[in-house]
Amino acid sequence: MGTDVSKPSQLMSLLQAAGFRFKKQLGQNFLVDAHALQRILAAANVSAADGAFEIGPGAGVVTQRLAQQARRVLCVEKDTTLAPVLANALAGFDNVQVRMADVLELDWHELWQAFADCREVVVVANLPYYVTTPILLHMLESGVRFQRAVLMVQREVAERLQAPPASKAYGALSVAVQYRAEVDWLGRVPPGAFIPPPKVESALVRLRVRPQPAVQVEDERLFFRVVRAAFGQRRKTLRNALTGLGLDKQATQQVLAEAAIDPERRGETLSLSEFAGLAAALVAHLAYTGAKR
Repeated sequence: MGTDVSKPSQLMSLLQAAGFRFKKQLGQNFLVDAHALQRILAAANVSAADGAFEIGPGAGVVTQRLAQQARRVLCVEKDTTLAPVLANALAGFDNVQVRMADVLELDWHELWQAFADCREVVVVANLPYYVTTPILLHMLESGVRFQRAVLMVQREVAERLQAPPASKAYGALSVAVQYRAEVDWLGRVPPGAFIPPPKVESALVRLRVRPQPAVQVEDERLFFRVVRAAFGQRRKTLRNALTGLGLDKQATQQVLAEAAIDPERRGETLSLSEFAGLAAALVAHLAYTGAKR
């Protein structure tokens, strides 16, 4: 078997032997806290019949434990200089496949073929702040089958994911994620749980993918256009914000009236069901006027 990278001293020795240097631009902070590792594994709840898809395995700290539990593990790492580190850490595991690539540039449906014989698929990721939102949305919109995702993210992002309407953290990302998944807050993770310690606090969250979206919408693309317009300028009332959809003030007033939403409200006060009602009213208005969606 390879080096046990869950032990910080052995991890550092392996990184030094490989000549590895942490890259600030990639947001590289490797988990070294045993308690945080156990929390991730408990939340993932991977069995011997399941597959695990790991984004950004780093030095393989979580990967080693997933490989001990799962039927199959597929991980994608962007930093090619970590290839020898992962090869060492994962030596002896014949159920692990490593792809050195940018996860946003891969065909996830092709990747998921590796899990054809797995009962469930769990996503596990330590996401750097700069790429959290693109990866989250790509993951949820990809159409691949997975049951849950356990994510280490910056604390402020975690708060946005689970934020309710009318709260300071509630925004377009909150709606996009809650539309497709239930969000469980699993607790904060201090900087000292990583090497090097990040300058921000992290948090662990679990997304449980809904069998069906939280609300029914006729036109999903239009639904999210409405959401983006509503949050585009948070200080604006909906009466003014929705003009970003190409509606004049009279049409905006009619659509809001049809949805039974006060035009003086702001986007951050709307629930998912209210956004769905607003999108439905807009669909009806466009159909009636013959305007292009």
